[in-house]
Amino acid sequence: MNRVEVQKAEGVAVVTLARPDKMNAVDFEMIDTLIAVAEDLAADASLRAVVLTGAGRAFCAGLDVANFSALALGDPEGLIMPRSHGAANRFQQFSLCWRALPAPVIAALHGVVFGAGLQLAAGADVRIAAPGTRLSIMEMKWGLVPDMGGMVTLPKILRADHLRRMTWTAEEILAEEAMQIGLVTELAEDPLARAKALARQIAGKSPSAIRAAKRLIEVAYTAPEAEVLERESREQTDLIGKPDQMEVIAANMQGRAPQFD
Repeated sequence: MNRVEVQKAEGVAVVTLARPDKMNAVDFEMIDTLIAVAEDLAADASLRAVVLTGAGRAFCAGLDVANFSALALGDPEGLIMPRSHGAANRFQQFSLCWRALPAPVIAALHGVVFGAGLQLAAGADVRIAAPGTRLSIMEMKWGLVPDMGGMVTLPKILRADHLRRMTWTAEEILAEEAMQIGLVTELAEDPLARAKALARQIAGKSPSAIRAAKRLIEVAYTAPEAEVLERESREQTDLIGKPDQMEVIAANMQGRAPQFD
């Protein structure tokens, strides 16, 4: 499909931003296509993990500047304020749909990760970057604030002072510093290969337990303590003795890899 490529193998989907001539800059068509891809993946019961990456020299250089005219000369109120996806608009759903995906999402970052691209990466569960990758909350450069879900995801990743500094200055930081402040999970010379390897590792675990863990971790960062404790117990109760868990036990006892339906 235009602007996005999807490949699936052995329970792992690799989703590639495919505008390499534009450094994968985000336009309205890419926003809608990525949301549609995420919705399709969310409905795939065989999915175990997702890798997000970008073709060519960059993960994503941010919003396509050609779209600025549509924003500036059009009707910002009518474009941005309608809630099209629950509490979110289409621009916010562009990144939040990956956070909501039942399976873990790993972003493989290289080149530049600017503005909308950074907010997209923040919607992933794990971020693996090549050394020297440049990252920026770029919106202030254009007199704007992050508005593509970043103010939901980034506060869960970054300490408040780092988030303020990066937002107010629009400064670029390298992946090495990004890892130090928690924005990047790990560095890898080949982030796509490392992301795929991690996705395959996750895909070998109990799919029901992996999905339960993603749900539980999300609750752990947002809910009161009593609700988290209740949710721990509920998720665990729903796993114990079920087919996936029994297969894990059998595989461990027999010294083999588990096989899941």
